[in-house]
Amino acid sequence: MALFIFWCPAVYAQFNDSTYYHAILASTGSINKTNNDRAYLLNNSFGFGVKKKSIVLNSSSTWIYGKQNRELTNNDFSSSLNFDLYKTFPHFYYWGLVNYNTSYSLGINNQFLAGAGIAYKIIDKKDLYLNLSDGILYDKSNLLADLIYHTYRNSLRLQFHLQLKDLLTFDESSFLQSSLSNGDDYIIRSTTTLGIKLRKWISLTTSLNYNKMNITRSDNLNFTYGLTLDKYF
Repeated sequence: MALFIFWCPAVYAQFNDSTYYHAILASTGSINKTNNDRAYLLNNSFGFGVKKKSIVLNSSSTWIYGKQNRELTNNDFSSSLNFDLYKTFPHFYYWGLVNYNTSYSLGINNQFLAGAGIAYKIIDKKDLYLNLSDGILYDKSNLLADLIYHTYRNSLRLQFHLQLKDLLTFDESSFLQSSLSNGDDYIIRSTTTLGIKLRKWISLTTSLNYNKMNITRSDNLNFTYGLTLDKYF
């Protein structure tokens, strides 16, 4: 499954004008073995963010690899760099990003996306966060079906974060990215994560991810579990 990221580790803490850093490392996976079948999936990701005054800069990379009965099912890599600029009204900001993806499971040899947009924090608290964003992306893709093309997409995202007494975190991020020139060319992505804190910066994490790329008629749904290291400094 390709996580196929535009999401980067979000900084939910309240900051002043000093410079703060945020690093997050997650390693999750699943293994299934029976008398006749073997399957495994590994999901590794790393993110790093910097906030100074009214600018937030985030980078992240994810690699997902899986096999079933020695047949490759996933070899998917995604790397992104994005920024948020808070220069106008409260709870409102501008965003921009650059993203590169490859995905065996979604039929993508190479995909480059870049764009910008606006976002609004409907709820903006330390333990409760709801964000809606929209923007335009330029997509240049080389697909496994020998299709090389480019298009502009509208990228709509809904992001939710809930934290309960430093013990439990719940995150949901969903995207709909539709081509402006072809109604049958759209991407749906959803990531739901539940974290149980073992220490202040270590969590036991479960993640449910769904991706659909309609132009290649491919989708995937994966559930993984493992550990997440999350540190502000």
